[in-house]
Amino acid sequence: MLLTIDAGNTNTVFALIEGSRIVERWRISTRDQRTYEEYMVWLSQLMDFHGHKASDIEGAIVATVVPPVEFPLTRLCKKFFKVDPLVVGRLGCDLGVSIEIDNPREVGADRLVNAVAGDGLYGGPVIIVDFGTATTFDVVGEGGAYLGGVICPGINLSLHALHQAAAKLPHIAVEAPMTGRVTGKNTLDAMQSGVFWGYVGLIEGIVTRLKKEHSEDMKVIATGGLATIFGPHTDLIDTVSSDLTLQGLRMIFERNQKSSI
Repeated sequence: MLLTIDAGNTNTVFALIEGSRIVERWRISTRDQRTYEEYMVWLSQLMDFHGHKASDIEGAIVATVVPPVEFPLTRLCKKFFKVDPLVVGRLGCDLGVSIEIDNPREVGADRLVNAVAGDGLYGGPVIIVDFGTATTFDVVGEGGAYLGGVICPGINLSLHALHQAAAKLPHIAVEAPMTGRVTGKNTLDAMQSGVFWGYVGLIEGIVTRLKKEHSEDMKVIATGGLATIFGPHTDLIDTVSSDLTLQGLRMIFERNQKSSI
């Protein structure tokens, strides 16, 4: 089996993949002070509970946007699983796509992985909307070329800022207003409407402008934790793919295995 590790700003996702099938996935908060021994204890207990052994892992790939966690994660792979992990962004890791922006080193590993998956699974041109700590829009052209994108504050960051800055406003959950209306009749409904429909408007506005800018009717793929909440509420999202990043990691690993052979 393949171990994929996607370390984001908020959470780190570990997945076991056999072929193209995701067998298991586990999530832990991202902390740059966590040691590889802590990862090992946590992960070994989960694997044991689900009937998996460290020796089942035949390869590993890591993508992270938090530089301090790269060392303990790669050390985990080497010490516990006895495999030398492929690290997205390191020299020698072939993504198979061209990065057509001013400074390719600035692009987060997760965005490039999504670009690989978006092109490989759905075919370019495509726009990928990722609802993470930040909400990102990435444009992938014909042949998988990464053309750039847009970075916006994530919805949870916006909620936290609203709650912190306005003493009388409560902290609310991200969900579609139960009334179905845009006009809120009380403070809670007004906040939920503003946050939810505000983000729907942001999605539709940016996607429409990106399509116009590139003069193409591009497919729009949504991923990330909140994609399933927003997907049904706008016609501009064609597909919700919660596993996009994990499948992208698998595809990159397989590509590099073939090239090494």
